[in-house]
Amino acid sequence: MTDIRYVAPQTLDEAIGAYAAAGSAARILAGGTDLLVQMRSGAVKPGLIVDIKKVRELTAVEEISGGGFRIGAAVPGAVLAEHPRFRQTWPGVLEAVNLIGSTQVQGRASAGGNLCNASPAGAIVTVQGPDGRRELKVEDVPAGPGRTNLKPGEILVSFTLPPRPPGSSDAYLRMIPRTEMDIAVVGCGVSLTLKDGVCTHARVGLGAVAPTALLVEPAAQALIGSRLDDTALTAAANACRAACRPIDDKRGTIAYRTQIAGVLLKRTTNIAAERAQGK
Repeated sequence: MTDIRYVAPQTLDEAIGAYAAAGSAARILAGGTDLLVQMRSGAVKPGLIVDIKKVRELTAVEEISGGGFRIGAAVPGAVLAEHPRFRQTWPGVLEAVNLIGSTQVQGRASAGGNLCNASPAGAIVTVQGPDGRRELKVEDVPAGPGRTNLKPGEILVSFTLPPRPPGSSDAYLRMIPRTEMDIAVVGCGVSLTLKDGVCTHARVGLGAVAPTALLVEPAAQALIGSRLDDTALTAAANACRAACRPIDDKRGTIAYRTQIAGVLLKRTTNIAAERAQGK
């Protein structure tokens, strides 16, 4: 049986040093809800586990200038849910994070770990490695199922969510086949800003309909400048369907997933708009 070494660094530099030195033999332990399953199945056999939960920057939720948030990559969903102002500002992000697994899983699983496993699931992410620190758009991190665009030795440090103008909110919905702990057939997130009833900014994301999560710019453009009437919602729904590149599997067919993507777009947009209007 292969020996597995375990380290729990106190600082980010220590974590990066250990992780980079071990190369491909190392794995990061944030919540462990993916890593431990992969190890038990034999899919992953690490020589070194680097536990990052003792690094304060990776486990902190901080409010930044102007009303934005910086969320450590190892912050569990349950901890994020306890932050009252985050819930008020980014309810859709919280919905997405806390739809990961059961209550027990949410006490461990983090958005950072989910992203770094490249799960087909408006933030900027900060990563740091042997060559220093850099920032990436969150949509640029996944490269494909189980793959990311992080360089060797890099660790995801935090997410930064920007301040929101008045009249802004978001929402997230997913279609699942059986239980709350099942994997999504389709997931849809919408973030928008309304001014005098007109949509002035929007972002639309889809999950489980392509090798990586999709940022659907044509759908967002269909909403911007509209009062979110049926014409705009239908155009955005059609843009979502056009962007889908799903597969047939036991959870749903290509045709079903594509159709549901448009349905969820309309429902999610309506929820986000109601929140933005304070209803």
